[in-house]
Amino acid sequence: MKRLDSSAPDFFAALDALTWQGGALDENVDHAVAAILADVRARGDAAVLDYTARFDRVQAPSVAALERAPGELAAAFHGLDADVRDALVLARERIERYHRRQLSVGWRDVEPDGTMLGVVITPLDRVGLYVPGGKAAYPSSVLMNAVPAKVAGVREIIMVVPTPDGIANPTVLAAAHLAGVDRVFTIGGAQAIGALAYGTATLPAVDKIVGPGNAYVAAAKRRVFGLVGIDMIAGPSEILVIADDGARPDWVAMDLFSQAEHDELAQAMLLTPSSALIDAVAASIERLLPTMPRAAIIRASLDARGALIRTRSLAEACAIANRIAPEHLELAVAEPEALLPELRHAGAIFMGYGSSEALGDYVAGTNHVLPTSRSARFSSPLGVYDFQKRTSLIHASAAGAATLGRAAATLAHAEGLPAHARAAQLRTCP
Repeated sequence: MKRLDSSAPDFFAALDALTWQGGALDENVDHAVAAILADVRARGDAAVLDYTARFDRVQAPSVAALERAPGELAAAFHGLDADVRDALVLARERIERYHRRQLSVGWRDVEPDGTMLGVVITPLDRVGLYVPGGKAAYPSSVLMNAVPAKVAGVREIIMVVPTPDGIANPTVLAAAHLAGVDRVFTIGGAQAIGALAYGTATLPAVDKIVGPGNAYVAAAKRRVFGLVGIDMIAGPSEILVIADDGARPDWVAMDLFSQAEHDELAQAMLLTPSSALIDAVAASIERLLPTMPRAAIIRASLDARGALIRTRSLAEACAIANRIAPEHLELAVAEPEALLPELRHAGAIFMGYGSSEALGDYVAGTNHVLPTSRSARFSSPLGVYDFQKRTSLIHASAAGAATLGRAAATLAHAEGLPAHARAAQLRTCP
């Protein structure tokens, strides 16, 4: 794992090289995805069946045969071990409670002349939820995507999840039941994104596609954006820990592991002014890593993209964190509130020694679908607002139409749009 020092003259060049994500779009992947999407658009269900047989090794007579019945989802939920079922229920309750605070209700403002301006909030009609089903299964992602959609009032949620060799994860199906997903199809990859975006004889087209996936899924979401909405293009997982000398080295090491174990491209970094803590965390990493079941993935991630960074102060650590704009930011410090005003760019901030990032992944209630690859500079966690849209309301009174019409006509003439000007002028002399 690399060690960097913020006082070194080449520090920022080294940091930028470590965090650069310019190679995230693979042209070979993009070309393959373009061909798959075109085929799905042209052949619909037949193409989906062909790619499902080819990539997931699942033969089915029809796409309808790949839909899981509501009774099967319910049976999966009731068949869970009690502790898993109780944990899922707790997570759903906390996610729902947190996201209900995000509901928008719209507003109206009536001006003195009677003109009304406002906003009406409406939920999306139909949303597609992609759930990974390859290297790992993520029932937590089902809850994080579906529960906010339900809170927003989305009328129909269609979930797609690949089942390589026909093996479905029962906890994922159980989470779909618990979250109120309406329909579940066991298809995946770019072909599933195409089916959701274009619609087929069996799958209706959706208005927005949410949920994580591999490079092919990400490329497909990028290509269908505009025809449908998407949540974001997610990159590898990231964690940045800002720590003082009161942080426990084993806790910091395990928090770094928690994101590094996702895949070899994940990024885990520590920022601290304490050289002693860096040495202690490095020792913890070497001692604890051999005990981890996913040690090979963690080590590859830490070797390629991990860093232990000594800063001159906690204030400088915050400035560097803003430059990185991490997905997950932990403040393993005695007074996290004191640092909060200095931090502008992060997907989620975990405050204090006891707030592990893992809590946010599962049961804190906040959403774990977060901006990656420095996109926290301009985007936000997934939330209810991603499943609602705003429509402007304008109801001009006679007096308002006359007053505003003259100004509108003046501006329209200035822009060389006489029909605009005439349309506004007609209302000035009713």
